[in-house]
Amino acid sequence: MTKRPTRPYGTWPSPISIEMAVAGSVALREPRLDRGDVYWTEGRPEERGRQVVVRWSEADGRRDALAPDFNARTMAHEYGGGAYAVSDGWLYFSNLADGRIYRQRPGESEAKPITPEGPYRYADLLVDEHHGRLLAVREDHTPVQEAAQPAAGSTRGPEPENSLVAISLSEPAAERPVQVLAAGRDFYSSPRPSPDGSHLAWLSWSHPNMPWDASELWLAGVEDDGSLADARRVAGEADESIVQPEWAPDGRLVYVSDRSGWWNLYALAVPQRDGDAAQPLAPMEAEFAAPQWVFGMTWYDVADDGTIVAVAHRAGRDELWMVPPKGQPERVQVPDEQIWSLRVEGRRLAYLGASAVSPNEVVLLDLDADQRRSLRRAYDLEVPPEYISRPQQITFPTSGGKTAHALYYAPVNPDVEPPPTERPPLVVMSHGGPTSSAWSGLSLATQVFTSRGFAVVDVDYGGSSGYGREYMRRLDGQWGVVDVEDCINAARHLADSGEVDGQRMAIRGGSAGGFTTLCGLIFHDVFAAGASHFGVGDLEALARDTHKFESRYLDRLVAPYPEQLELYRQRSPIHFAKQCGCPVIVFQGLDDKVVPVAQAEELVDALRRNNLPHAYLAFEGEGHGFRRAENIRRALEAELSFYAQIFGFELADDIEPVPLS
Repeated sequence: MTKRPTRPYGTWPSPISIEMAVAGSVALREPRLDRGDVYWTEGRPEERGRQVVVRWSEADGRRDALAPDFNARTMAHEYGGGAYAVSDGWLYFSNLADGRIYRQRPGESEAKPITPEGPYRYADLLVDEHHGRLLAVREDHTPVQEAAQPAAGSTRGPEPENSLVAISLSEPAAERPVQVLAAGRDFYSSPRPSPDGSHLAWLSWSHPNMPWDASELWLAGVEDDGSLADARRVAGEADESIVQPEWAPDGRLVYVSDRSGWWNLYALAVPQRDGDAAQPLAPMEAEFAAPQWVFGMTWYDVADDGTIVAVAHRAGRDELWMVPPKGQPERVQVPDEQIWSLRVEGRRLAYLGASAVSPNEVVLLDLDADQRRSLRRAYDLEVPPEYISRPQQITFPTSGGKTAHALYYAPVNPDVEPPPTERPPLVVMSHGGPTSSAWSGLSLATQVFTSRGFAVVDVDYGGSSGYGREYMRRLDGQWGVVDVEDCINAARHLADSGEVDGQRMAIRGGSAGGFTTLCGLIFHDVFAAGASHFGVGDLEALARDTHKFESRYLDRLVAPYPEQLELYRQRSPIHFAKQCGCPVIVFQGLDDKVVPVAQAEELVDALRRNNLPHAYLAFEGEGHGFRRAENIRRALEAELSFYAQIFGFELADDIEPVPLS
């Protein structure tokens, strides 16, 4: 047997290249089923992040369904989602360039607008076949454009107006009206017509709540002219989150509620009789939903016989369940450990899935034949399985006598032997949201680190989803405290157990995870380096200047603003950047509307004044998150180069070093 060469951690040559990680960044989203065909969207870095609708059929295989000059994306809520719908072969989509909805005939490459020009954004598109119309959430930016300045005494500017609308599909284009169905609340989502078209259900919520804090399920009758009558709230209390209403074939209204402390399934008889109450379906300590950061998210669907096919998340993994109208729930065995965006047509299920050793893919599952087919993978590259680090679920002690959770990835590379007395450097990942969760599917970006000799821990700090409402509520009033302490305690747990080098620990994160990163670097002295990807540095600026969807988010995460202004300043790392005692690399999109570029530049100025080694990479044409292949590539290269310079080793890769100031 050939003796493997001994190489220090971080210097290992790896077959998992940065190019592979970039190729693996194709974003697969929102499968749909229509007349036996399967649709989904692909966010393609090589096309400057353009989002393309793709159609798969038994006869033709996989083909682009979107006309080449269009980008099926919406900026409603800034994060978008639900940008397209299909019905009877017709494609309806929101076009990013002008915000209008377009319609495209089956098999044709020409698309025509069906909504007027104007400062509108549309999302959550769904065809209401009974009434020949397209349902959508509309975000009207006219008030924002018309207002010259904020109202007297206001700390925030005017906000767009949200409503639930219907667009007629039967009228000539020039005469096609946009009918407002519901308005007056701050936010709307998830319009769902009943099977017979007699009712419409939807969700709404208002400031200061986010939809996972408190939201309401509404139900109304549909009149002959399409308007709504007798609208009434049928679920949702002050501290209850309602998610994803759907209709069963027998007319019951199904939805997800966290009233038990877990997002579980319920069914409500329609019409309701006195004394009728929603019935729990398959109650368990697992989450059948997640925070609604974007439109169009689905975690379950209802088959034609009334069987509910649903995803349950627990212990860091997803499970697929079937809940029949009568009888006991039954788990469906599939290889996927992450499952999302389920849609059912007849007895076929389409969803997005991934596992620790396989990338994101569009899956078609025959519920009767138990046949699983992969229609599209995020990438077709072959990754040798022996180089893949598989996540280990760890639970560790944290502040206040509590426990927290994380996924730990040990460095793996069969070609080399590490020095016997050396321990690997650690990269702590603080996810965004901050209500998101650690990702257990295959991430080539993570494997780029582990196959080169880094250890990685992806922390599900208090506030993360997937562990029940109480765990998410740990972050109430404690953002920048609980999340940071959990990341620190995850790192210390691994260092104390001898898994990693306690002197070479870095923390990285994007957006809200970037805020956690900056707090960890500036208010504590545990980490030796850090990487902020479009991270929040100034809470006051975020509360004052961010978009409508999140404009009151910090009321719960921190405190009411501006009443508790001093607390905002004390929690904001930007005001204490001079305390930072370690190098930082900062990444920022110049078109970011969620975290404005001024926050990144102020942080970099402070690092420069403190004479700390740092790097700053700002990307033109990028917003909140990077979509272009060249920028994704450069960001990953620069971060690797940064760690190598700070931790004092040479990468095996031939990449352009990031210059440090």
